[in-house]
Amino acid sequence: MPVSLPTPDTHALAEALDLTRSGRLAEATAAIQRALNGSPAPASAVPTPPTCRTGRFRPQRPRHAAPAHAPRIEMPDLKSLPGLGSSLDLTSLPDLKSLPGLGSLPDLGSLPGLGGGSAGTTRPYRLHVPEQLPDGPRPLVVLLHGGTQDGASFADATGFDALADEHGFIALYPEQVTGANPMRYWNWFNRSDQQRGAGEPAILAGLVEEIAALHDIDRSKVFVAGFSAGAGMASVLGATYPDVFAGIGVHSGLAHGAAGDMVSAFAAMRQAPASVPAVDTLPAIVIHGDADPTVSVSNATSVFDQFAPKAAGRRTLRETVNGRQVERTIAESEGRVVAESIVIHGAGHTWSGGRAGGSYADPSGPDAAAEMVRFFGI
Repeated sequence: MPVSLPTPDTHALAEALDLTRSGRLAEATAAIQRALNGSPAPASAVPTPPTCRTGRFRPQRPRHAAPAHAPRIEMPDLKSLPGLGSSLDLTSLPDLKSLPGLGSLPDLGSLPGLGGGSAGTTRPYRLHVPEQLPDGPRPLVVLLHGGTQDGASFADATGFDALADEHGFIALYPEQVTGANPMRYWNWFNRSDQQRGAGEPAILAGLVEEIAALHDIDRSKVFVAGFSAGAGMASVLGATYPDVFAGIGVHSGLAHGAAGDMVSAFAAMRQAPASVPAVDTLPAIVIHGDADPTVSVSNATSVFDQFAPKAAGRRTLRETVNGRQVERTIAESEGRVVAESIVIHGAGHTWSGGRAGGSYADPSGPDAAAEMVRFFGI
């Protein structure tokens, strides 16, 4: 039975607004969490990003690297918060503007640093171009990091640079800036960042155009993949730019339109919404751990259903990889695989098959990066 949530702390919300206006964005985010009966996770240092070890590191614009000791805030397991048990129905959260004294509360996504578009119309990026590339147009894989990460730490954790060298594709790592989101999350949950021709989708599609103008890119083999918030944005890009991307990879992420603001984002992370917008068919591979405490595995089914055609036949295979049980669901249409879901038993909010010591990396298999490259057919 759903439970009623206590009324959000209006003093904490007012504090959040004051902190935002003064530019203290990380503290504002923590105050919003307190207002909603959450609590910020302990801060720890973000690891210093490693340098690119292989190929040529070619930044095409100045990079805005986070300080070596920037604060890092982890998302708490919502079930661990006081009074929030397994019966919590987050869909019953009240509209904040309907609460007494909060009628003039602005859209949280419009506040500086909490929504998209406030940090200009571009993003810095890291580009990995292998030393040896085949003649002629080559594939491009756009790789979107998770919160608190950057391009270098994501590359190091996933091993995509080595796969680019092996398979002959260019790897592009766009980087979120703290001016757009203080914790460096891609703003997949903002309505203003879920539309074609606006916000972060337009920025990222623009980066593809920029790289295509600088390098010989096969426009029929441009793919996007991401982890966590980056995976959520990969879903958005697949839905809004199916003419730019030939396929998507979603690891521990959410469907396009699963949320419309910060409050509904927490709800979707706890449990995937009952329905999400239908999108044009685009090949999608979805990877998720069924013990993920941050983004519920129910979202894997939501993404899979969003991109797999309803008429496609489905079959499920079960296997064991490095002692872990893996459930693989494949959707086929006219003899062609159009979507694939890989659910890993016991895996948490980590990149499966990641490099030991990497950010949010779990060295146990299956190797998510290799699975995505295989699915993309590069």
